[in-house]
Amino acid sequence: MKKSFLLFLALVSFRLGANEGKWMPQLIAALNYSEMQAMGLRLTPEQLYSINQSSVKDAVASLGGFCTAEIISSEGLLLTNHHCGYDAIQNHSTVEHDYLKDGFWAMNRSQELPNQGLTASFVVRIEDVTAQMLAELNEGMTETERNAKIAEVGKKLADKACEGTHYNGFVRAFFHGNEFYLFVMETFKDIRLVGAPPSAIGKFGGDTDNWMWPRHTGDFSMFRIYTGPDGKPAEYSADNIPLKPKHFFPINLDGVRDGDFSMVYGFPGRTDRYLSSYGVKQAIEHYNPAVVKVRDAKLAVMRKYMKADPAVNIQYASTYAQVANYWKYYIGQTEQLVNNKVYDKKKALEDRFDEWVKATPDRKARYGTVLQDFASAYAATDPYQEYEVYNREALLTGSSVTLFGLRSGRLIGNWEKVAQEKEAAYKASKDPAERAKADEAYAKAEAAARQGLKGLAEVHFKDFYSPLEQESMVRVLDLYANDIAPNLHPAFIAKNKGKFEKYVSKAWSKSVTTDRARFDAALADPDFDKLRKDPIIAMAAEVYDMYLKGAPGVEAAEEQQIKAYRKFSAGLREMMPEAKFSPDANSTLRMSYGKVGSYEPQDGVKYHTVTTLQGILQKEDPNNDEFVVPARLKELALANDYGPYADENGQLVVNFISDNDITGGNSGSPVLNAYGELIGTAFDGNWEAMSGDIYFEDQLQRTISVDIRYTLFVVDKYAGARHLIDEMTLVRRR
Repeated sequence: MKKSFLLFLALVSFRLGANEGKWMPQLIAALNYSEMQAMGLRLTPEQLYSINQSSVKDAVASLGGFCTAEIISSEGLLLTNHHCGYDAIQNHSTVEHDYLKDGFWAMNRSQELPNQGLTASFVVRIEDVTAQMLAELNEGMTETERNAKIAEVGKKLADKACEGTHYNGFVRAFFHGNEFYLFVMETFKDIRLVGAPPSAIGKFGGDTDNWMWPRHTGDFSMFRIYTGPDGKPAEYSADNIPLKPKHFFPINLDGVRDGDFSMVYGFPGRTDRYLSSYGVKQAIEHYNPAVVKVRDAKLAVMRKYMKADPAVNIQYASTYAQVANYWKYYIGQTEQLVNNKVYDKKKALEDRFDEWVKATPDRKARYGTVLQDFASAYAATDPYQEYEVYNREALLTGSSVTLFGLRSGRLIGNWEKVAQEKEAAYKASKDPAERAKADEAYAKAEAAARQGLKGLAEVHFKDFYSPLEQESMVRVLDLYANDIAPNLHPAFIAKNKGKFEKYVSKAWSKSVTTDRARFDAALADPDFDKLRKDPIIAMAAEVYDMYLKGAPGVEAAEEQQIKAYRKFSAGLREMMPEAKFSPDANSTLRMSYGKVGSYEPQDGVKYHTVTTLQGILQKEDPNNDEFVVPARLKELALANDYGPYADENGQLVVNFISDNDITGGNSGSPVLNAYGELIGTAFDGNWEAMSGDIYFEDQLQRTISVDIRYTLFVVDKYAGARHLIDEMTLVRRR
């Protein structure tokens, strides 16, 4: 009786919340379809995911590997978030043509702007390769050996699946390495910027409103995918043509109401829903505060220089936004892990798991050490969390020159190695044929190194402001020296503590990483020994070596922790065979479903489902850059000139909320109605559920989306880009 009751408690406590889950689309028919139908879905499983016919998955792209985008026309028009397009918008901006401030709209195809390195990838098919992978793995392997074997076998499977095609593929682990799936992708490389509103619309509310509801942000931008004349992916060319997609989303103008079915497709980046109570405690006490402290320091330096110079403001706008986003994220996550008592919830589950394990000898043999392994592994790694965070956040990325020095140093090192091989070949043989072979190998390596170094330099120096980067490095070195135990200091910090301004100034004056002319001159006729000893390149190599090694003496504990999670996630699924388990996000295509609706964050407070343009006027503050309202937008709002995009009450809805389960990487994801029609674009989560990546808060967790009618209003009425509306398919059902 006692065991049955405990199992009942576990099922009630750990069952996925009503709308929890980032589900794999190829498993919808087996796992989710009946529930989705009951909630209002009107599509078939084949319409959601198919490898033989057009389906929803074919209109959803991984944009650059960091965001999601969706196709909204038969001519390859791509919709995503403004913050997802921010880097591209910034790259095209100058003081004379500040597209971040003023917005950008291509009024014809010739004005659409190419973006080097930006890609859009679509899933062709997903295959379960668990059996093939597990056949090559065994429990006697170390994690390093296991990961090497996974990479080896995964590459073979992906290469075989893509052989004879232009597709690319990869294998990803799920449920902590208990399952494996192969993803075959089609990746397009000619992605052009079509339109973006000014930041006063696309980022309205700035850092103040980030992660908050109510929200009034027009967080969208538009791109177009181009292909070669044969319709296949191709590098940028004036001869390329707009993509003819397998599927694109019709746009529904009815708007949303409480209780409407909503569905989100996208490429969520990372969740940690199986994190133990020990992991929650570590995040609250060590990891999150360390990230926040270092990022706070970096942001302060950037703000100082960005406010003083409009050109620097443009140069660092994208970098600042990226750093600030997760600075606030970790502040919110820490707060809500505490407020939502996530540690207690995890501990209760672990207690029930322990009871279940102890019930039979077989379970004890397989899972009996899991919780003890967690306890000892986290006890060993807790003291080094700040060290590992500071290695990454302060030393490795505290200034852009460090990463540039690291990457440049690698290419220079490869070049030097081939030069040495050429010299050795010359010494070993006077045969002209052998020497010619060595010359050819060197020429090839030199050309590759020069091309790579030129590309790195163009990216680095384009948005490089030396005084800012120099001060940032001094600031983070001071932080590291003061906050991290002396026995963990690298040699250059131990030697220069208390005099980092002098140390950095000297390194700056000599390094090739801080001056483009010096960099180019050094590579014209390279002295490899001198380049290897370059103060920034040498420092970067030392820092990266520390980063790879991790904290001293904890390798065994980290391996123990990884294995414990693999057993824990397997044991939970065995303990609750009736439950449906969704794997953690890992940047692969997922689907979540739920309903549009309000929520109550605290006693006596209820947040409504939508916000309107009138709320933008209420928040207006001409003296605060985050809340400036563009004159044209204000003019349209005061005149109630919303065209066909107003709701039934004559208001223009800006944002809405739903209880879909999303995370980072879902930015830009399509929000679809029961018929697979676009009703909005997801862009954020809400403050009260910032712990949601670790524990889904069923009653609180909300997805914040741009209402598609506001997007169309800005494109049409505000920007005058009616030609973009004309290529879309607009529908109404109410």
